[in-house]
Amino acid sequence: MRLALYQPDIPQNTGTLLRLGACLDLAVDIIEPCGFLFNEKAMRRAGMDYLEFANYRRHDSWEDFLAYRRENPQEYGRIVLLTTKGNISFLDFEFKPNDIILMGRESAGVPENVHNLADAQLLIPMNPQARSINMAVSAAMAVTEGLRQIGGFPKI
Repeated sequence: MRLALYQPDIPQNTGTLLRLGACLDLAVDIIEPCGFLFNEKAMRRAGMDYLEFANYRRHDSWEDFLAYRRENPQEYGRIVLLTTKGNISFLDFEFKPNDIILMGRESAGVPENVHNLADAQLLIPMNPQARSINMAVSAAMAVTEGLRQIGGFPKI
């Protein structure tokens, strides 16, 4: 299972999710351009002192990410988009070991072409009066459910 961040806007969220990936042995893909300068200094400032343990790959663009996915089908399976426009609860979805949980930009989500390309569009059931849950928190919720289903947590 992988986590992919589409053009993230907020370095603190990206740092949090890279740390989550490091702690859970979860690979993270950063699909650029980011809304901030992505470098070690920025990530450390965001509280990311686990960068050396994180398994992450940077992609120059969405097209670069898709090309890399095509070249590595054993690692990169279905694109599972977490979105407020989703049509199935993440709790009712059957995750697979090589799924890619895709998170959109904090400010704008993903464009329609990315949304339409996703193999599944999941949502988190929540209070209808609320707009959305923080992107990093949402990603952690989906990753937790996905890893639980596939038995993918690190062994202790």
